[in-house]
Amino acid sequence: MINLIAVVIAIAGVLAALGHLGYLAMLNNAAGKRAGGTPIAQYVKSRWPIAAGTTAASLFAWLLTSGGTTLDIIAILLAAGSGITATKALQSTQQKYRSGN
Repeated sequence: MINLIAVVIAIAGVLAALGHLGYLAMLNNAAGKRAGGTPIAQYVKSRWPIAAGTTAASLFAWLLTSGGTTLDIIAILLAAGSGITATKALQSTQQKYRSGN
């Protein structure tokens, strides 16, 4: 049972991290096509390490779910931490560049 919980949390962490990566990629692409997009591109460049780190951590947590109960608990903590961090970073970026306001 704990393994199923660990796998679900790990997948959620991966999805959150990939969502952040995807948003940064989209923002970087738009900044590259826009005149005067250099400040946005520089901001995105500063956020890549966070996005890459949370993605790597969540993927590693998913890998840990193939171990025993102890590794499942570690995977839950790692995946939850990386997922929460990725979500907060995504929300921060979205709030900074939200259009229509």
